Amino acid sequence: MSAPVSLLDDVRARLADGRTAADVAVRDAVRDSGRVLGSEALRDLERSARAELTGAGPLQALLDAPGVTDVLVNGPRDVWVDRGTGLDRVALDLGSAARVRALAVRLAALGGQRLDDACPTVDARLPDGTRLHAVLEPLAEAGAVISLRVLRTRVLTLDELVAGGALPAGWAALLRSLVRRRANVLISGGTGTGKTTLLAALLSLVPGSERVVTVEEARELRPAHPHVVHLAARRANVEGAGAVDLAGLVRNALRMRPDRIVLGECRGAEVREVLMAMNTGHDGGFATLHANAVAVVPARLEALASLAGMPREAVAAQAAGALDVVLHLRRTRGVRHLAEIGVVGRTTSGELEVRTAADWDLRSAGTVDRRAWDELVSRYGPW
Repeated sequence: MSAPVSLLDDVRARLADGRTAADVAVRDAVRDSGRVLGSEALRDLERSARAELTGAGPLQALLDAPGVTDVLVNGPRDVWVDRGTGLDRVALDLGSAARVRALAVRLAALGGQRLDDACPTVDARLPDGTRLHAVLEPLAEAGAVISLRVLRTRVLTLDELVAGGALPAGWAALLRSLVRRRANVLISGGTGTGKTTLLAALLSLVPGSERVVTVEEARELRPAHPHVVHLAARRANVEGAGAVDLAGLVRNALRMRPDRIVLGECRGAEVREVLMAMNTGHDGGFATLHANAVAVVPARLEALASLAGMPREAVAAQAAGALDVVLHLRRTRGVRHLAEIGVVGRTTSGELEVRTAADWDLRSAGTVDRRAWDELVSRYGPW
């Protein structure tokens, strides 16, 4: 059931003074409209009105559906969802390109960001935690392209990840040992492979007596832990002032008496601060990185560190001293899973390398590099 325009106007008027909560305004407007409705119809109408004013409108039902991780809009009749097994097209008509654009602009405003011809792209966080990215024409041919990523509110445990096929049962004890023995761990993988999910599960294993400080561009980590301080970067305002980047937040995190420092994603010059922190007594840290495989992690670190002016030799020295293990995730046949475990070190010529100790392709235990695996066992075993 869609909310009538008159009802939406009434709710807008109630919200205009800034003193009325959105839920109260929606409920009162629906009940004061004089419509005779059953309790279920009334709830449907409240949900519809709330979605139109404080949610994602016609996309809200998709975001609320169980298992949905992403909702993508490529055009008025080109909507896709990811339920964890890949993208599926849904039969949803958003009307016209103008309505899609208006929806994108409204969602950006909900996230406290600007989206218009002068600023045709936006990356924002909606009030319920959903991550929004939108692009307007002429950058997007369809008029407006919207990408929404649902914030997972429930943290999965390692046992649940094993049960769901995300990692072999034999590897769970190793991961617990990495947390217990305070290894510095880098989690790598492509977009949507489950890096944040695995990281949250590992952080939930950190002893409750330890203080965890997380640094993210947009808050996604919600580990089941009693003492977590969340820091999130801030973009510049319309005057170009007030920006706080990830590198600055990492430096601030060092002054907050952390037991563990966590960088949600290495994507630029902040990698220098993280490597330096892990080299100065801040062990047991975590970070994530976009990469295609364990073997290419050194090249990715070198590319990012070059943005901070670090030469290749310095990156190798810092990374080899800072990082212990790389956990690489992959999506195979729609299943997100831990595919490789790598050991960080240096070659005889002094170059940074990450050797694959073991891999897994869902169908079999895969191959094991006995030398690298024995190194893991000597440092973090028995588990």
